[in-house]
Amino acid sequence: MAKITLQGNKIHTNDDLPKTGKKAPDFNLVNKDLQDVSLGDYKGRKLLLNIVPSLDTGVCATSTKKFNELVANRDDVTVLIVSADLPFAQSRFCAAENVDKVVTLSMMRDRKFAKDYGVLIEDGPLAGITARAVVVVDDNGKVAYTELVPEITQEPDYDKAIAALG
Repeated sequence: MAKITLQGNKIHTNDDLPKTGKKAPDFNLVNKDLQDVSLGDYKGRKLLLNIVPSLDTGVCATSTKKFNELVANRDDVTVLIVSADLPFAQSRFCAAENVDKVVTLSMMRDRKFAKDYGVLIEDGPLAGITARAVVVVDDNGKVAYTELVPEITQEPDYDKAIAALG
């Protein structure tokens, strides 16, 4: 269980982020076409998982747009934006904000992803959705970098995340 804050108030996640050097946990999330997607669908790709509570908040929107810009010229990386939002809302956000270099994935069918990645918020007003985190997975499926943002209203460390992609 990790301790983070929401506007300075302590809240907890269900566990810790996956350990670097270990195999990334598989997942089952939902894409914009309501199809199930797993980690195996990205085999051989470098992944940056930008895990956010909801794209309907300023910081989540900012981090999604920023990662979209930072990987715009990279064809060796897939950025996955994982949130509790419905795929329809994710698609509307991307269209409205001209975000087209990332893949949005929803936890609409279950919270197993959040539990397995240690980001499920267990208490406070955001209980049941994710903390803000970044996980970089190398092209061999191993965790190369993690960041659990200590205060939900803060942005992740973009430079470290991009550097971890190589």
